[in-house]
Amino acid sequence: MDFPVYIGVGAVKLHPHIFFEAIAYSIALRLSLRNFRQDTISPPQRSSIIVGGLVGALIGAKVLVMLQHIDIVWQHQEQFFWLLLQGKTVVGALLGAVIGVEATKKLLHVDQSTGDAFVYPLILGTAIGRLGCFFTGLSDRTYGIATNLPWGVDFGDGISRHPTQLYEITFLFMLMIFLKVRSRYPMHSGDLFKFHLISYLSFRFLIDFIKPDFHFALELTAIQIACVLAIVYYRNSITRLFNFTVKTV
Repeated sequence: MDFPVYIGVGAVKLHPHIFFEAIAYSIALRLSLRNFRQDTISPPQRSSIIVGGLVGALIGAKVLVMLQHIDIVWQHQEQFFWLLLQGKTVVGALLGAVIGVEATKKLLHVDQSTGDAFVYPLILGTAIGRLGCFFTGLSDRTYGIATNLPWGVDFGDGISRHPTQLYEITFLFMLMIFLKVRSRYPMHSGDLFKFHLISYLSFRFLIDFIKPDFHFALELTAIQIACVLAIVYYRNSITRLFNFTVKTV
């Protein structure tokens, strides 16, 4: 397999990132809008919250990808510019969206939790997007370190690497199944989103140890530091979220 793997027929072919991200965004948005019809928030408030989340996601994705690859600034400034222009990170988008949504809700005086509607669309959209990352190859910079394991993938530089994109897809589908089971037990409104967020950030913290990324501080990447800070912020919810006998109030 030669990377990137362009998708199409004949002369009409699309870059895998464009192809899979378009599908991911379309499916995630459609599912989210369907789920939103089940809440009690007024349409104008709902629209404002969505816009706040999208703006926060865009800013968060760009800021964190800049910090993640800050080492390139002094080495390859042109490459850093294109990376900042085209690059993004799911962790930054997630955390930025949370901040954007919460800030918007505060301005609108909305107390109701809105995150649960996003959970399954986010999981499915992220998994589809990771296919684009995998088929893009080296330029995506989401691959893992070298490995001798039989499922290692050569993305074009002659080195067999951990296909961390596929690891993440596997994790996401396992998380979806687990959340389906967990949702059968009593939970507070908003707990499903917190459960998804904490689980995903914990996974990203661990999986990034086998990625050849720049260590921003404390032998951790910028993404790992962001994951730790967010998990610490939600620390008071962790015990309750992983308790299957929680009682609603």
